[in-house]
Amino acid sequence: MTSTPTPSPSPTSASTPTPTSASTPRLPSTSTSTSTSTSTSTPSPAHGFPGGPLVLGVRHHGPGSARGVRAALEAARPAVVLVEGPAEADALVALAGDPDMRPPVALLAHAVDDPGRASFWPMAAFSPEWVAIRWALDRGAAVRFIDLPATHTLAASDPTWDDGEDEVSGGGLRIDPVAELARAGGYEDAERWWEDVVELRGDGDPTAPFEALAEAMGALREAYGHGGHPRDLVREAHMRIQLRAARKEFGDDAVAVVCGAWHVPALTRRTTVAADRALLKGLPKVKTEMTWVPWTHRRLARRSGYGAGIDAPGWYAHLFAAPDRPVERWMTRVAGLLRAEDHLVSSAHVIEAVRLAETLAALRGRPLPGLDETTDAVRAVLCEGSDVPLDLVRDRLVVGDVLGEVPAGAPAVPLQRDLARRQRTLRLKPEAGERDLELDLRKDMDGERSRLLHRLRLLGVGWGERATGRSGTGTFRETWRLRWEPELHVQVAEAGVWGTTVEAAATARARSRALGATALADITALAEQCLLAGLADALPVVMRALADRAALDTDVAHLAQALPALARSLRYGDVRGTETAALAEVAAGLAERICVGLPPACAGLDADAAAAMRERIDEVHQALGLLPGAAELTERWAGVLRRLADRDRIPGILRGRAARLLLDEGRIADDAAALLMSRALSPGTPPPDAAAWIDGFVGGASGGGLLLVHDERLLGLVDDWLTGVPAEAFTDVLPLLRRTFSGYEPGVRRTLGELVARGPKAGGSGHSAPGVPGFAPTLDRERADAVLPLLHLVLGTEALA
Repeated sequence: MTSTPTPSPSPTSASTPTPTSASTPRLPSTSTSTSTSTSTSTPSPAHGFPGGPLVLGVRHHGPGSARGVRAALEAARPAVVLVEGPAEADALVALAGDPDMRPPVALLAHAVDDPGRASFWPMAAFSPEWVAIRWALDRGAAVRFIDLPATHTLAASDPTWDDGEDEVSGGGLRIDPVAELARAGGYEDAERWWEDVVELRGDGDPTAPFEALAEAMGALREAYGHGGHPRDLVREAHMRIQLRAARKEFGDDAVAVVCGAWHVPALTRRTTVAADRALLKGLPKVKTEMTWVPWTHRRLARRSGYGAGIDAPGWYAHLFAAPDRPVERWMTRVAGLLRAEDHLVSSAHVIEAVRLAETLAALRGRPLPGLDETTDAVRAVLCEGSDVPLDLVRDRLVVGDVLGEVPAGAPAVPLQRDLARRQRTLRLKPEAGERDLELDLRKDMDGERSRLLHRLRLLGVGWGERATGRSGTGTFRETWRLRWEPELHVQVAEAGVWGTTVEAAATARARSRALGATALADITALAEQCLLAGLADALPVVMRALADRAALDTDVAHLAQALPALARSLRYGDVRGTETAALAEVAAGLAERICVGLPPACAGLDADAAAAMRERIDEVHQALGLLPGAAELTERWAGVLRRLADRDRIPGILRGRAARLLLDEGRIADDAAALLMSRALSPGTPPPDAAAWIDGFVGGASGGGLLLVHDERLLGLVDDWLTGVPAEAFTDVLPLLRRTFSGYEPGVRRTLGELVARGPKAGGSGHSAPGVPGFAPTLDRERADAVLPLLHLVLGTEALA
């Protein structure tokens, strides 16, 4: 998916004042002259403009700005509120008043012909723009969005449009207005400065910062121009045109503007209509669609969300919503979270944490405890100095997993509506937090859930990922890890070109991929996906493509790579009741060709190619065990492994692996395996080849270490060979041996060390000596069978027992 960066409503996420006055800047009455001359004089915002529109410069997602906006609007009672945002959102503003709309939400705009070209305009409950919109809707005032339309924003293809060189020192450098003001105030941390002068103000007048904010931004604009954001000049020209139209329609005293403080100097500056229209002339356009989508606090965070985000959305939401005593209420929430996670936190802890936060604020000269003070107090008192529970607090509360909601009547592509309907039917509610979902495919509801998730994955909508759970290697259970992200709405919109329902879109997508696939492994993986997703209508096309490609592909490695997916598909088909006769025929044909072509394909391979072929051999060996009615194929495969184990031209790692597979399957006796090992480790074998054979026989995740623990004769052969390696060759084989034995469990390595230190009993019966604690000379089948009921319970195969 390709997506344009989420546009920041201003050059930075915040624009901040030093509070000096409670008055708010107002624009003078201006003429809509069409003269081409432009005046650049900026009226002093310190005295305001009586009789002009009310201009409220804010910090996006700032609760202090939001409180000030609400108070200022309540005092001025304007007839229309102009909000910084894409102009197309005017048609959607009424949905903001719907009872089912719950922030955080975002305006989503995407190009009709290229849904991946999209942008978001997020709003939280503490965003000044959201507060202004809700105030206007609750009191019957008009709401209009005045920023540059998304039809122009999404059409911009020039990556340098928002870069450039102007008055900024060094050319083209972007500035952060809040960081600049914080630096001027003697602060190194912009967020901390903002909290001190706005969020933690104790003078009781939330409108006081607007005057100082406008004055400070005016000084920055005089010094830095557009601050490295030339696109802002175009946006501000469109805002001024919309502002003039609102003033003409409603009158100067009835208009209020809520925009980023960075834009206030540009909106209060006298310009002409002709000059503004000249900036907008010739802008590219693209057909767009817009809607409301749910957003999350996590995506509001700067580190994991969009560029104009904030560091602590959960903390800011708390400051905005708390009616009083925010520190006490915050500590209570933290204590509740820690108690839910089984941490011992008492009321005395909460009281002491509040006292410590207040003391830290006093020592640091802050008006009230901020996030730094509360975090330090939580760490010291509630978390007892540990950062582990503190990380939980940061994740769950400071950032948070709040997911917004939008009403069902919000515009959406047909595929999104079908997905929402399926989510309700299957009781799969999208959640911002990550959660695991265990599915038993023998149950109808769980089977439908599995098919939906697999269809979405085929469409590129990554709502769920397969996870390791109780399912193991069985086919009756699946474990999914679900997490809904706002970007998934864009992925659904992109997938909408394939159909109007999830099933139809996934079927069309599968057919298209089958016709365009060139690699055999890709087609077999697609066939597996179709079976998992229950796409019966797509399987005929996929199977024809699979048969055609399999007939043309002569590379044994490709055939071996493709077979495991087919074998798994046959198992899934059995569980899900899917007809797989054609698939079984193709799988049998691939297996026959692998058996014929594998031995010559393995001859003369270098080390890297041999290691890759070893993985293919393991996969084919497991796949053949899954094919139904494959007894004859299994016998042929055993013959192939014998030829690999006996041929000297085959790389040592493959000969060792073939010998190990034959031993595990009982195709050769222990004595035969010991004979193969003794031949491979004979003095005439070059040490690197012998080390490779050992790696193939006992290396990897195949339990080779336990084999050496249980069979001291094999361990003795390895020990005798290793002690006989010449000194000049030992350094050559050491890396391979270290890699082989480092893959064993610590307990296995410890036991091997003890056996070697004691000295294995060479020439014995072939098994560990009777005196070795914990090991019997022969297998006790009665004791081994006793574990079967528990295994059936764990694997979910009770009905097959």
